[in-house]
Amino acid sequence: MRLKALAAASLAVIVAITASAPSHASLRAAGPPGQIQLSNETTFTRWANAVARGRAYSAPSTKARRVGRLRFRTEDGFPEVYIVLSSVQDARRRTWIRVRLPQRPNNVTAWVVRSALADFHLVHTKLVVNRRTLRVTLYDQGHRVFQARVGVGKPSTPTPAGKFWIREKFRVAGSPLYGTRAMGTAAYSSKLTDWPGGGVVGLHGTSEPGLIPGRPSHGCVRMRNRDIERLYALTPVGTPLLIK
Repeated sequence: MRLKALAAASLAVIVAITASAPSHASLRAAGPPGQIQLSNETTFTRWANAVARGRAYSAPSTKARRVGRLRFRTEDGFPEVYIVLSSVQDARRRTWIRVRLPQRPNNVTAWVVRSALADFHLVHTKLVVNRRTLRVTLYDQGHRVFQARVGVGKPSTPTPAGKFWIREKFRVAGSPLYGTRAMGTAAYSSKLTDWPGGGVVGLHGTSEPGLIPGRPSHGCVRMRNRDIERLYALTPVGTPLLIK
């Protein structure tokens, strides 16, 4: 009876692990033949740092148009983060990875060789900023785990829409304007902004909580300090961010 119980317990663990992982069938992605999806940017997302200043191309080929280049650091000096979308092998059996690029213009994807990226990391979270309702929502495995009111860009300096991600996180010291915590994103303002790095949009606290909810910023997403502190603790680097 004890052996049967142990066997049943082991089977239950195997079933649970299998159920929590994306199936092979679900990883097929639209695009070049043989492409495998590595992130759905909703319940599972992979990301990586760069280990080489590799060129980024519009297609998985060095003959394709060049659209960017990998870099090691963000504007604030943190390791740069690339969302990994899918992979494919070319005729030479070289593996290419489709990534999102943190650069202007926003929402650019490109192909880089696998060897230019470090090991992949996996997150199950997703952030959504709704500019109409002035709310930010965090999901984990598709379930809502946090929600708060926010302040977004004013009409003359709007918060950009699109698919982005969290590239860096840090505690703020000596600048009450940004509150107590900040998270840098892959979104860039189309206008001037007071965020460091010349236009990088961030989620951060504020010294003026009375302006939230509202549209008081130069493009960044402002939150009350107690809210950004909680969100900061729940949101890992690499979390996809949808601004709509």
